[in-house]
Amino acid sequence: SGGAVYSIRRRNLLFSLSLLFSLASCSAQEITLKEGALAPDFTLSSDEGKLVKLSAFKGKNVVLYFYPKDQTSGCTKEACSMRDNLALLTADNTVVLGVSVDNVDSHKAFKEKEKLNFTLLADPDKVVSKQYSGLNAFGMSKPVTFIIDKNGLIKKIFPKVDVTEHYKEILSVLKDMK
Repeated sequence: SGGAVYSIRRRNLLFSLSLLFSLASCSAQEITLKEGALAPDFTLSSDEGKLVKLSAFKGKNVVLYFYPKDQTSGCTKEACSMRDNLALLTADNTVVLGVSVDNVDSHKAFKEKEKLNFTLLADPDKVVSKQYSGLNAFGMSKPVTFIIDKNGLIKKIFPKVDVTEHYKEILSVLKDMK
């Protein structure tokens, strides 16, 4: 009986250590892309089920923002802030794209519920999110925003965002890009 309890405790301890190590290695991912670099091209499915290619927006500025999960508190606040200020954000030939690892159906429901007026891109395979934002300890996109200019160059990276006021920072950068 004592041997069985010891075996279970040992197994639980090994599992806990393994999980802790795994979480630590996931959260240690850093953004490797740099301002001034060419934004890597990608193709993802939109909330409408259409394929969207980043390079198709050449000639426009792109606000590419990554967020962890549809219909969560902070992500909803950020999306609604983008929605409420979209006319300002898109005034100078700019498009806004939101990306998370959620699937197309989740994005569609989120967009409908919150009446979002911009495109959400699904990255369930996590390839683009890993490349651009890194993944958090739960395997979701980290909240990061990239402003990409008309030539496809990364003009600004915001690795930390205030979900309700972030649009003001974006507007400032877009104004400086005129």
